[in-house]
Amino acid sequence: MSWGTELWDQFDNLDKHTQWGIDFLERYAKFVKERLEIEQTYAKQLRNLVKKYCPKRSKDDEPRFSSCLSFYAILNELNDYAGQREIVAEEMGHKVYGELMRYSQDLKSERKHHLQEGRKAQQYLDHCWKQMDNSKKKFERECREAEKSQLSYERLDNDINATKSEVEKAKSQLYLRTHMADESKNEYAAQLQNFNGEQWKHFNVAIPQIFKNLQDMDERRTVKLGETYRSFAEVERRVIPIISKCLEGMVAAAKSVDERRDSAIVVESFKSGFEPPGDFPFEDFSQNIYRTGSDGTISTPKNEGVRPDPKHSMGKAKNKLWLFGKKPKAPTLEDFSHLPPEQRRKRLQQRIDELSKELQKEVDQRDALNKMKDVYEKNPQMGDPSSLQPKISETMCNMERLRSEIHKNESWLSEVEGKQSSRGDRRPSAEVNHHTPHGRESPEGSYTDDPSQEHRSPPQPDPHEFDDEFDDDDPLPAIGHCKALYPFDGQNEGTLVMKEDEVLYIIEEDKGDGWTRARKQTGEEGYVPTSYVEITLEKNSKGS
Repeated sequence: MSWGTELWDQFDNLDKHTQWGIDFLERYAKFVKERLEIEQTYAKQLRNLVKKYCPKRSKDDEPRFSSCLSFYAILNELNDYAGQREIVAEEMGHKVYGELMRYSQDLKSERKHHLQEGRKAQQYLDHCWKQMDNSKKKFERECREAEKSQLSYERLDNDINATKSEVEKAKSQLYLRTHMADESKNEYAAQLQNFNGEQWKHFNVAIPQIFKNLQDMDERRTVKLGETYRSFAEVERRVIPIISKCLEGMVAAAKSVDERRDSAIVVESFKSGFEPPGDFPFEDFSQNIYRTGSDGTISTPKNEGVRPDPKHSMGKAKNKLWLFGKKPKAPTLEDFSHLPPEQRRKRLQQRIDELSKELQKEVDQRDALNKMKDVYEKNPQMGDPSSLQPKISETMCNMERLRSEIHKNESWLSEVEGKQSSRGDRRPSAEVNHHTPHGRESPEGSYTDDPSQEHRSPPQPDPHEFDDEFDDDDPLPAIGHCKALYPFDGQNEGTLVMKEDEVLYIIEEDKGDGWTRARKQTGEEGYVPTSYVEITLEKNSKGS
């Protein structure tokens, strides 16, 4: 069905319809633009969300629990999903919105051209009609004048009083008007024939062709809309496989959560390597009872082996122990002796692995420098071999330093492992004292024959950090007991000297700084390293 034949007289309506078609196309383009902006905002918000919950971490802070690893895997998949949303927005902007806007401009230009041709054709037809109408009016006017001349001639010819000259003049006038009427008739006939021909061409050739062009343009616009509708959906369809893989990755990450593995990691992270405490020792309070003599007088108590008055001993200890009330913070030692055995072993093994990697890098660098030196010696034009010697020497020094560090850490590691195996064979007892000769193991795992160098000094307390902690004269109640695994010289102010296997009373637990407050049977109080003792707490104090 053709617009040219069916709608030959609907030029104005076709003008409005084609304009509506272009407006609709631009409205759809605006819809696509807003949709892609939503996709861009969605993708940006997803990326910000992933960035918020995936902070930058150091190597030591990397998560090891399967639940954490799965969560971070899900965040990575979500980040990839956000990338696919960005692709959707980009494809919509390029293949749909951009294409629609370009096509809209082309349609506007083409429509303007066709409508201008239609208006020109209509204007030419109107011009032909005016010429025909003018000739028609002229012919009509000449005919009336000729009729008047004929009536005037007949009146004079029948008038007996009219002169011959008047009759001749009327006759010539009639002849002139008749001739002019004939000419106007011929002109009118020609103009009428021309107008009819132009009108036929206008409604049968020009207008149908113009309307056909408008119809083709409108149909192409409709086809273009259908193609962009399809492209709009295809953009989504193309990313569905990758999005499905992202979702599958999230499901796989969820399935990889292993509660038993996480529990094992907790054990590995916090296992101290110590054995559970042994039996609670018998506390003989009767040795502090004053005995009566045979003469009824009170005997003087002996100083040795007798527990003095707690108030008196605390009064003396107040000036000797911590002056400012705070216990010293245990610093991080090079051999990790401040850590429990199991944690110390792991840290030493980790350091050995890191040093081994650094050593391997230095070895590779040395081999590369030696090869380059050989090339320079064989081909002096390529470089000076002596220029590489400082770098080689530096590399050799680094290698020696790293080997020394590895050997030192391996010694500590072997001592820790030997100590753990030997401690497993020892059975804790409150009644047997073990005397260790010179050359024994120190808590840090280093062997020495010098008694003054038997173990490392404990952390030095900073006197400016401590407040008065012993203002009360009443002694603190014992909340448990401990057995010394190693001797401690207690050279620092506020510390307590103890011998190996000596049993002490616990009056204050370790607050997390590596020190435990204890009391001897003589009443002397002070702090001892927590890692040097084996602690057993009262049942009613473990929950407090």
